[in-house]
Amino acid sequence: MNSRVMNLGRLLSDTARRLPEHTALVWGDRRWTWGQTAARVDALVAALRDRGLGKGDAILVQAKNSNQMFESLWAAFTLGAIWVPTNYRLTPPEVAYLASSSGAKAMICDDAFAQHADTARAASAALEHRIAIGTPRNGELAYEDLIDAGSGAVVGAAEVDPAEVDRDDPCWFFYTSGTTGRPKAAVLTHGQLAFVTNNHLADLMPGTTEEDASLVVAPLSHGAGVHVLSQVARGARSVLPSGERFDEAEIWRLVEAERITNMFTVPTILTRMVRHPAVDRVDHSSLRYVIYAGAPMYRADQKQALEKLGKVIVQYYGLGEVTGNITVLPRELHSLDDDAMPIGSCGYARTGMEIAIKDATGKRLPAGEQGEICVRGPAVFAGYHDNPEANAKALKDGWFHTGDLGRLDAQGFLYITGRASDMYISGGSNVYPREAEELLLAHPAVAEVAVLGVPDPEWGETGVAVVVLQQGQAATAEELLALLKDKLARYKQPRRVFFWDELPKSGYGKVPKHLIRKELYARGDLIQPGAPLQERLPAASADN
Repeated sequence: MNSRVMNLGRLLSDTARRLPEHTALVWGDRRWTWGQTAARVDALVAALRDRGLGKGDAILVQAKNSNQMFESLWAAFTLGAIWVPTNYRLTPPEVAYLASSSGAKAMICDDAFAQHADTARAASAALEHRIAIGTPRNGELAYEDLIDAGSGAVVGAAEVDPAEVDRDDPCWFFYTSGTTGRPKAAVLTHGQLAFVTNNHLADLMPGTTEEDASLVVAPLSHGAGVHVLSQVARGARSVLPSGERFDEAEIWRLVEAERITNMFTVPTILTRMVRHPAVDRVDHSSLRYVIYAGAPMYRADQKQALEKLGKVIVQYYGLGEVTGNITVLPRELHSLDDDAMPIGSCGYARTGMEIAIKDATGKRLPAGEQGEICVRGPAVFAGYHDNPEANAKALKDGWFHTGDLGRLDAQGFLYITGRASDMYISGGSNVYPREAEELLLAHPAVAEVAVLGVPDPEWGETGVAVVVLQQGQAATAEELLALLKDKLARYKQPRRVFFWDELPKSGYGKVPKHLIRKELYARGDLIQPGAPLQERLPAASADN
């Protein structure tokens, strides 16, 4: 059966033909129109084709957000190649693993990451071409030289023809965060991402046009890159902050100066933005959709965002394997009134997607019962690259098994109760840390909190809480634990509280529990498993 579909690269070329003089991309004091952006991408495609790169070849990209990072995505799609972006915060050995596991034939790399490029080349015999953004070294090609060479090749041509592709042809290896074991490459395809692009426009930011502007506050290598596909499809310009570090004041300055209408971020970053004094000094009335995903957002933080920004926040739940496309809680359903919204829910199923809650045997559970969140529909990925064991586990019975735990209510709203891997067992009972986290965050002195299970000689595991206090605020461990006494069963209550200045974050602003556990061991607050029993954490204490 013929399953040929549009090459996603045409999203850019079609918009460039329709809106050649409109601004496509803003980065610092530089601006590119759609016509200029498409011409640079066409030139890069021509130059890469001239060097033997084409359909099915993987192109590894180790770069911070930039116009070149943006262009590399569209060049890979147009070639029919596979875009393999990294989280630029990864170490050289981690990037080397991505190079070898993806079989990348080329690597585009910021010149600041020379060690990453060298380590990747040493790890992978398939890596034939290294392309430097900036100053090339011996054996490397200069990105801008390729643009110049390709520009000469396409002079007089209307456009560079994209490769012919089928629905299931891969175009992006979306690497998981690798919280357990090695990262896995989720295979995203041309047909799947075409559905996701339309679904984002329908469910997350309806009515988006070339008059809109999107602020890119997260790395393009993951969710922000998916989000940008919809902006390009509608001709909305994308604005990249100029600084290397996240700067709340600059973010709010850009919102006002560029009349930003939408942005994609994660709850921790959104909360930082809302708490920054600049939010009260700038005009942010242009905002229509502030989309957050990637982790739960506590109710207190939701309310603060609504008070400062109005009804513009939109939540979605999804994973890289489903390209964010599982649920939506639209701005209309966000409210300061607890009775006017489904508190704690991440929304209902996205258009064209289906959710089921299943038990360990694969049986579908009725409303109200907790089990594993499973999903099916056109947004589900094609599987993990070269990993049949992971595919067999994740893709069973026609469903993608997320590994997240939750329940559906009678109206179809989804409530995430925890990550299966975050759950711990205390005295034979399952404990899901989010219950305690929500209650602790209600204390006015608590800014952030994470609860996780640790080994205990009596109960098997017990919980500990790591707390970040609001600046200038104070609280004791006893005070915080007292909040839980009448609200949670004893086995669900953490036994210890640690106060830190900040929680460790991933490159995307999430708070992975494995990083907190690692830091607890590094500080000597916990003893590594396998230590003598008498050295382990006491069963019950409240340390400040």
